[in-house]
Amino acid sequence: MSFSSIAGIGLGSFVLIMLLSVMNGFEKELRSTLLSVIPHGEIFSVSNDGIEGWQELKNSIESDSRVNFATPFTQITGLLQNKAELKPVSLSGLDYNESVTDMLSIAVDQTAFSLLKDQPFGIILGQSIAQQIGVGIHDTVDFLIPQSNQGNKFTAPKRVQFEVVGFLHMGGEVDAKLGLINLKTASELLGIRSGAQGIRLSLIDPFDANQVVRKYGYELAQPVYMSDWTRTHGHIFQDIQLVRMVVYVVLTLVIAVACFNVVSTLVMGVRAKQASIAILVSMGATDSFIRRIFLYQGLTNGLIGTFIGVVAALLIVPNVSDTVIWIESLLNMKLLSSDVYFIDFLPTSLEWLDVIFTVSISLIMSTIAAYYPARRAARIKPASVLS
Repeated sequence: MSFSSIAGIGLGSFVLIMLLSVMNGFEKELRSTLLSVIPHGEIFSVSNDGIEGWQELKNSIESDSRVNFATPFTQITGLLQNKAELKPVSLSGLDYNESVTDMLSIAVDQTAFSLLKDQPFGIILGQSIAQQIGVGIHDTVDFLIPQSNQGNKFTAPKRVQFEVVGFLHMGGEVDAKLGLINLKTASELLGIRSGAQGIRLSLIDPFDANQVVRKYGYELAQPVYMSDWTRTHGHIFQDIQLVRMVVYVVLTLVIAVACFNVVSTLVMGVRAKQASIAILVSMGATDSFIRRIFLYQGLTNGLIGTFIGVVAALLIVPNVSDTVIWIESLLNMKLLSSDVYFIDFLPTSLEWLDVIFTVSISLIMSTIAAYYPARRAARIKPASVLS
């Protein structure tokens, strides 16, 4: 019984630390991978004229200490066509300065940016889009832009031909719907006189996006839309936090169940040692002394189990990613597909606060579980046992 309680506490502690480390890994990859490519915030014009005086707005935003950089953009939504294949996409026209290319370097080869700057009708497509419509480098694709007349009735779409100069390797939904083109070309296609539909922001801390975007959006005289990454991709972060909370609750309950095995172990110990306890009491042992004996026993079980679980986690968690890759190659399967998720591996990041939390929960629950048997042992009457 004692061994089973120790094993349960150790297993619960190990699994809790490991799963929390996986959640930390996903959150870290969200920050370093996905949030390094998608814009943290956007301010864009309601009208088709674009942002008036966007150069001054850009300079004002970049003077904010919370902002990494700001860049003008124009967004076009339409259909890409290659022969009989059609794919809805959103093309972002950007000013490919050093800051933008550095930000996108994790997903796009730098040579593609050079080609894009030289070719007004060059395009960088998401890898998934290119595979679905069957195009490669230097192939041409038709982009269909929806048009409407003054009566808001749709007319024949505008057809523009682009040459593929590179691919965007990001994974997940980004690869399936995003393309990059030249800012000037995008603005001309939409008839934006100011030269840019809006301003995109990259922040030092992405979680400041909501506050920063609204600060500068409300200062503009013209009507604008304001958006940030929490509206477009916030569900990914919310899913991570939800799973983290579920892991906390479920595995804490698993540790609690293992700790209650301590109750069974100590109750059996109290029954088996009634005579010894009675002799100690008759020799002058106080109630608090008897309680401490069994509290220490329960705490010892918790310490041993927690120590085993924590040591196992510290040894295994840093190697989980490599282990999963080895298992995937052995079974010829993929746990995380880059077509669905923004990463194709299982990330981990061990945080000492999670370790401290797990150790504290295990020891506190072990002590609480030992209190009832210890109290029962202290209430044994020598006269009734030794008679």
